Amino acid sequence: MPGVKRFISFEGIEGSGKSTQVKLLAEHLSAAGRTVLETAEPGGTRIGNKIRKILLEPQNHMDPLAELLLYYAARAQHVREVIYPALLKNTVVITDRFTDSTVAYQGYARGIDLSVINTLDEIVVPDMRPALTIILDLEVEEGLRRNREARKEDRFEQETIDFHNRVRQAFHQIARDDPRRVRIVDASRGIDEVARDVRRIAGELWP
Repeated sequence: MPGVKRFISFEGIEGSGKSTQVKLLAEHLSAAGRTVLETAEPGGTRIGNKIRKILLEPQNHMDPLAELLLYYAARAQHVREVIYPALLKNTVVITDRFTDSTVAYQGYARGIDLSVINTLDEIVVPDMRPALTIILDLEVEEGLRRNREARKEDRFEQETIDFHNRVRQAFHQIARDDPRRVRIVDASRGIDEVARDVRRIAGELWP
């Protein structure tokens, strides 16, 4: 299935700089005359933001299946209320996380069967694959260090190094499985250097 043109997702482990690069790419495309919407998961809507709070609060210990279903509840609202209407208006939509994060975190790292996730994708986000997915890649320890310095503490920061390494390895597997859509960018470098690579890759969508 081809990706949805004008739909771009950013993925990566904790602390990889997704939010920053989403903002910089949106500014670049806006300056080039495109209408751009920045969004993020879980969240993007009033309901989604309430679910996000439940998912990320450190004191909330939940079953992996409950976690998975909450992510898809937020995503269903996000796609129908925000992403799909924007795409219908020829807006470029750039999201900080989408379905690949679910495959990496709840699938590979939590151990939920990928067939369950694929079935939920078919129900919740049919025909909504991004045209381009950029994975910002760096060492797990560095990502967690960046988040500590930024005083970011949520439920996923409490996970083990092994968990985060499984997530990182999952993103690499996703890139190997779908090389036309998914591109890996070295996020260990400076913000501007990473942004240049991101702009170059995004430019392949609109030569």
